[in-house]
Amino acid sequence: MRSTRTRRRTLGAIAATLPLLTGAFALAVPSAQAAGPVPGGRVALEGTQPAWATAAADQGAAASSAKVNARVYLAGRDAKGLSAYAAAVSDPHSATYGNFLSPAQAQQRFGATADQIGAVTRWLQQAGLSVTGSNQHYISVSGDASAAEKAFATQLHDYRKGGKTYRAPSKAASAPGDLAAAVLTVTGLDNAPHTSTHQDTLPGPGAGFRNAGPSSTYFGSNVAKTLPDAYGTKIPYAVKGYTGQQLRAAYGAGGYTGQGVTVAITDAYASPTIAQDAQKYAGRNGDKPYKARQLRQVVPAEYTATEECDASGWYGEETLDVEAVHAVAPDANLVYVAGASCNDPDLLDALNKVVDSRLADIVSNSWGDVEANETPDIAAAYDQTFKFGAIEGIGFYFSSGDNGDEVANTGKKQVDTPANSAWVTAVGGTSLAVGKGNTYQFETGWGTLKAPLSADGASWTGFPGGYTSGAGGGTSATVAQPGYQRGVVPDALAKANGATRMRTVPDIAAIADPNTGFLVGQTQSWPDGSVSYDEYRIGGTSLAAPVIAAVQALAQQARHRPIGFANPAIYSRYGTPLYHDVTDHPLGKNRDLAVARVDFANSVDASAGLVTSARSLGKDSSLAAVSGYDVVTGVGSPGAGYVSSYRR
Repeated sequence: MRSTRTRRRTLGAIAATLPLLTGAFALAVPSAQAAGPVPGGRVALEGTQPAWATAAADQGAAASSAKVNARVYLAGRDAKGLSAYAAAVSDPHSATYGNFLSPAQAQQRFGATADQIGAVTRWLQQAGLSVTGSNQHYISVSGDASAAEKAFATQLHDYRKGGKTYRAPSKAASAPGDLAAAVLTVTGLDNAPHTSTHQDTLPGPGAGFRNAGPSSTYFGSNVAKTLPDAYGTKIPYAVKGYTGQQLRAAYGAGGYTGQGVTVAITDAYASPTIAQDAQKYAGRNGDKPYKARQLRQVVPAEYTATEECDASGWYGEETLDVEAVHAVAPDANLVYVAGASCNDPDLLDALNKVVDSRLADIVSNSWGDVEANETPDIAAAYDQTFKFGAIEGIGFYFSSGDNGDEVANTGKKQVDTPANSAWVTAVGGTSLAVGKGNTYQFETGWGTLKAPLSADGASWTGFPGGYTSGAGGGTSATVAQPGYQRGVVPDALAKANGATRMRTVPDIAAIADPNTGFLVGQTQSWPDGSVSYDEYRIGGTSLAAPVIAAVQALAQQARHRPIGFANPAIYSRYGTPLYHDVTDHPLGKNRDLAVARVDFANSVDASAGLVTSARSLGKDSSLAAVSGYDVVTGVGSPGAGYVSSYRR
């Protein structure tokens, strides 16, 4: 179950069309410098006018007294040099590979100067905006619409979007020519979709969920002999939920445990019971107990948008991420960095906390949104953070999504973001079969069709059924193909949107299918009003991302030094036995696979009855896992020898 930001825009609305972003090893120019001049000696900040702000949707000028809260992101003293250095230190074929900088060195070499910050601050204040905050990343300002219009030389209008009215610039914002090199972009001039309200406290544990039985302890251990055949054979019940020992065996952990490595996890909000839940889960499921301060949380001073973001719904995300990383890399240190909300500015702040203090070597992120909902200004701000992380030896891992090609979800084929960034590792998903004795059997791409049991129990209604979920993937419409994908990704995929080769997602994959999922333990609220700990099976690329982050922690332990941005190293191993080459038909071209799943109708107990269904594996919307690189599993999943291949 992959969480999304509440900066969710109406999916049926006009999709934003982003300008082309160049890929890793070519990405160099900040937006203000990339755009052309405008009258008055100013320089346009490309991408600051949303595509939905059209003449046809224009409802006229916004009220001059309307309040605007914006962030002006700073380009730093050497934006081109930052991109070049981030590429060089990440490339195993570069003489600079692995020559990472400390946060202080990174800021001194590439960060914004005091003179730049001062000059940008004076410009904003002279326009009538009040500075509400300032750091090495951005200057936040507040003021009325008339002051914002003066500062950025654009009128703010109201536009109809998805049945609602939002404010946006009527043309691209701009900066004075003598400040263009200092300004990366500005965010917040449009106010889609909502304004957050401040709240100081978080809600209690969310509504409970339990799995019904029967189930299998390992794949195939319990065959559903009394249920109808599927694909001409009896099928096993879904696993109860894999645990750390099974996942470590499947992905070749060997004797590595993540010792000496720190993994950060970013999500919104923070579970009030995570420490006790994680310790209890480890004790019940054969994982090492947590050492003192092995798990810690970094939280903001206050939280916002708790209702809009469904704050308690994020507790399960944090629980899954923490318990999955510890299960696979039991000696790695864990630091959970909470966003104040699930909106982009707050999630960016969480990521920047990791980078600014180098809190971790590896960052797992199980959140995102569809690419059409991402605007170029925010994309530029994210990429700058990822590049600063790269030069410090920090790698970012993002789940690729849980809706396959997104057609059923949004009506159009598209990938998710920030997983589409050329500077992160996008993690796709598989259905995993671990057999008796923790032996790896096979994986398929994760994509599920669901057919319910007929009323008379004699057949599966409408078999193989309708699509429910699957690993996100496909071809970006906005990010050009990065160098590390050249020669690996087939042109049929890279050029799926036209003549230009574009970034494809994902890069690598791991277990994600909830029907072959991972067991987690969490304190939850129950219908009788009680609050207690229980365990349940879960999946999604929200599981795959922390599993791959944990595998990379094992690999870093083997390497004895940080890996940093891992994609060049990941792709350099393509086509070798170090990966499981995952396909949708691992047991033969014409052999389809399914499991039987039994659920409580009310999600907690049998009082409202049971719901039985057949869940087909390897059916991911229009996407397919095939031999070689594919847009469900990328280069594949880590195999025996992958972790140890990083040994120096």
